[in-house]
Amino acid sequence: MLESLRNKNILLIVAHPDDEILGVGGTMNKLIIEFNCTVRVLILGEGITSRNDSRNPKDWEKELAIHKTNIQDAANRIGFESVRTYNFPDNRFDGVELLDIVKIVEKEKIEFNPEFIFTHHGGDVNIDHQKTFEAVITATRPMEHEKVLTIITFETASGTEWRASSDPKHFIPNMYVSINEGQLNTKIRAMECYEFEKRPYPHPRSPEALKIQAQRWGVAVGVNYAEAFMIIRTICK
Repeated sequence: MLESLRNKNILLIVAHPDDEILGVGGTMNKLIIEFNCTVRVLILGEGITSRNDSRNPKDWEKELAIHKTNIQDAANRIGFESVRTYNFPDNRFDGVELLDIVKIVEKEKIEFNPEFIFTHHGGDVNIDHQKTFEAVITATRPMEHEKVLTIITFETASGTEWRASSDPKHFIPNMYVSINEGQLNTKIRAMECYEFEKRPYPHPRSPEALKIQAQRWGVAVGVNYAEAFMIIRTICK
């Protein structure tokens, strides 16, 4: 599967700053370094203002400016070609018309012309992750001239594993990417760039937990470390 991504444009679409690292950081670093992929990141939401009872971005101007710096620092560690950021309201995507999100995805898709898109698992507990997934699916309907041939989703620590046990949309991986210790450490160092998102163990976003998760998926498929994915659609031509 990875060989089919060689030299390709990959669009990584996420809801919040740090989501581009948590589920896919090791894999993206591998694809960039070993497979000569060009990876552009699209971050739809500002990722922080939900920590107040009501949304007022002016209350968070300092933190949002730091967030922007953190985004670029993390991107430099992974090797992303670029990061595009938008300001949809944190944890309030359900208050935004889905079409508004779809239009952004379509615009970025047309400009970058990727064959592969990676995005959130549609069953995450986080509403912004769910709406991001819906927007990607809507913006990439498999019509005659659609250039996106493959859509792959990933888990997001503290968003995927916290869903209800009764949720029918479980994350059931059908693709695993083996990563080495260097790629795992690059992912962890990129996550540590996020001053407002990193957490101490045993939080899922802690360095120790990220390593444990990579070991968990590695054990599941007989390698030292891995990241897990669900292939939603792939068209072979």
